[in-house]
Amino acid sequence: MKYTQLGRTGLKVSRLVLGTMNFGPQTDEADSHAIMDAALDAGINFFDTANVYGWGENKGRTESIIGDWFAQGGDRRDKVVLATKVYGNMGADGAAWPNHDKLSALNIRRAVDASLKRLKTDHIDLYQFHHIDRDTSFDEIWQAIDVLVQQGKILYAGSSNFPGYKIAQANEAAARRGGTIGLVSEQCLYNLAERRAEMEVIPAAQDYGLGVIPWSPLHGGLLGGVLKKQAESGRRASGRAADSLADPVLRGRIEAYEGLLDKHGLQPGEAALAWLLTRPGVTGPIVGPRTAEQLDSALRAVELELSAEVLSGLDEIFPGPGPSPEAFAW
Repeated sequence: MKYTQLGRTGLKVSRLVLGTMNFGPQTDEADSHAIMDAALDAGINFFDTANVYGWGENKGRTESIIGDWFAQGGDRRDKVVLATKVYGNMGADGAAWPNHDKLSALNIRRAVDASLKRLKTDHIDLYQFHHIDRDTSFDEIWQAIDVLVQQGKILYAGSSNFPGYKIAQANEAAARRGGTIGLVSEQCLYNLAERRAEMEVIPAAQDYGLGVIPWSPLHGGLLGGVLKKQAESGRRASGRAADSLADPVLRGRIEAYEGLLDKHGLQPGEAALAWLLTRPGVTGPIVGPRTAEQLDSALRAVELELSAEVLSGLDEIFPGPGPSPEAFAW
């Protein structure tokens, strides 16, 4: 496994991030524990989750699965850089009860304590804001985070799904307070088929020293060889991949993409991950394996070197928007 610094911090993290969103809803606890063991054995030390994972009536279930894995001992917790998130409503009855969601100081305090209990740990290494909160000032948010850092409950703060201007606002507010490190990472939707983050989010992250953590690196399976799999199995794609393939232009790009990689003897999913690892500012993509086999495929991407010809071909098939303002102005 290869490692890098998380943004401007001294924290060393693996170039792949183990996403746990499937733990509970699609992967049972025993298999989830086996995947985490295999990831740790392979050198992946960066695990990502969120308090809402498990979804619906099972919100929090994923954190509990991770906590049970930590409780097995063997230095599991000590070896892991643990990231979780706050924002979604965690009301027990599923109703949007006031102050049980978003980023008020009250909810941040409540959410951290609940996550620590489920995760069976005394601290969270990276505490991420899952979405922007238009109703809460960054002064209030940073006041809450400062207290948690002082208490030793969290070490760093990060964002997820933030536009570039909110990254700037957050870190400028932190700078005004003094003594607050501010955001150290941004977790965003970024892959070959969805490159809009290159316009402003990634440049903002780079300027402020944030590590970029792409989620959905295969765009819901679209970049994982979906057409070849359909032809072999006879089963139609579902979810985001199916919606994307309904667009004839995007379907044509996927055909060209799979053809290019087949010509060079490359597996689509591994190539899509390897491409992200070449991108400026990227710390590492989140991979969310449902099985051990999917984890093995992701691990091969770390060692995969894409040739200049392949990289050029991928840019021709999936041209990025370019930086702003040139992407939409002169």
